[in-house]
Amino acid sequence: FHGIISREQADEILAGVEGAYILRESQRQPGCYTLALRFGNQTLNYRLFYDGKHFVGEKRFESIHDLVTDGLITLYIETKASEYISKMTTNPIYEHIGYATLLREKVSRRLSRTKNESRKASVTSEENTPVEKISSLVRRAALTQNDNHFNYEKAHNFKVHTFRGPHWCEYCANFMWGLIAQGVRCSDCGLNVHKQCSKYVPNDCQPDLKRIKRVYCCDLTTLVKAHNTQRPMVVDSCIREIEARGLKSEGLYRVSGFTEHIEDVKMAFDRDGDKADISASIYPDINIIAGALKLYFRDLPIPVITYDTYSKFIEAAKISNPDERLEAIHEVLMLLPAAHYETLRYLMIHLKKVTLHEKENFMNAENLGIVFGPTLMRPPEDSTLATLNDMRYQKLIVQILIENEDVLF
Repeated sequence: FHGIISREQADEILAGVEGAYILRESQRQPGCYTLALRFGNQTLNYRLFYDGKHFVGEKRFESIHDLVTDGLITLYIETKASEYISKMTTNPIYEHIGYATLLREKVSRRLSRTKNESRKASVTSEENTPVEKISSLVRRAALTQNDNHFNYEKAHNFKVHTFRGPHWCEYCANFMWGLIAQGVRCSDCGLNVHKQCSKYVPNDCQPDLKRIKRVYCCDLTTLVKAHNTQRPMVVDSCIREIEARGLKSEGLYRVSGFTEHIEDVKMAFDRDGDKADISASIYPDINIIAGALKLYFRDLPIPVITYDTYSKFIEAAKISNPDERLEAIHEVLMLLPAAHYETLRYLMIHLKKVTLHEKENFMNAENLGIVFGPTLMRPPEDSTLATLNDMRYQKLIVQILIENEDVLF
């Protein structure tokens, strides 16, 4: 640290020493600090920040030395290979990943079956494939060839990641450089790519069950793709149980089960997935299962009726003409993500069955609308006033969906 000195003084100190750096306090803005770094026969000045870690951009570092090391690596790569970097995404290997993985899996199976044969010959035949260059590609089974796979579109959930040891981008097949935070990793499927390459990766994330730690509070599309089902298994299991023994239960969905028991059901699904036991022998009170289903919908990070479509549904509910309102609601339904649409459709078919037993359970479409309105849809902004103002429209939307499920879906 050299105190308050000018850019010119910093340049004199660093002159001729490539890769050297000093810290100085700004003359123009006392109290602000600058990293002066010598690279490419010139002194580069960066505003330096500290929030528990040092940073000049997005990356945070424990020490200035690490920050400079990473900066020099990045500057060198981007200076010496700028033309190459600009063309990295023009010929991606990503489109061939499914094939490459299938190829690798066939090789693995063949090797395991032929222990007495020469393994070297089998492996050598694949050495020139992209797979050998991308070590982490052995994860993507050829799901597109699985007839039971529900091909819902899902964006990757990329987060900045620090890789230990050399890593290559699974989109462009190029080296991921830097000391830390060299690229991004999808926390749902494990795909590793450059940050700039992440913009080009299609919305084809196939979540890995090993990475999905829970069922509740998990994104709906992520959960169904991880389990390769049309709908969340919680919805299927709970509705199946309710229809088997609870359709005539008085106040179904309105009467609350014991909170502790509902939490037990939640933990059972989080722990055991579709193998969770919610039978009458374990939970004789059907209101516990109904409560667990409602809790699942409330805990979704993105509601079944998504934030993106919320205002459109509310506007549709305000239309006075019944036929026009129904048409408007149908148009908005088409905007829902496929997994959300299928889950909502299945739930409405179930709730229609509940209303058919109104004489016993006293639950008509309007009553169910009151219960499920705020459960299935929430305003994007966390505003109590907006929620209160929209409550009657939320109720009306669900009521209409139940009453017209055969037409709308």
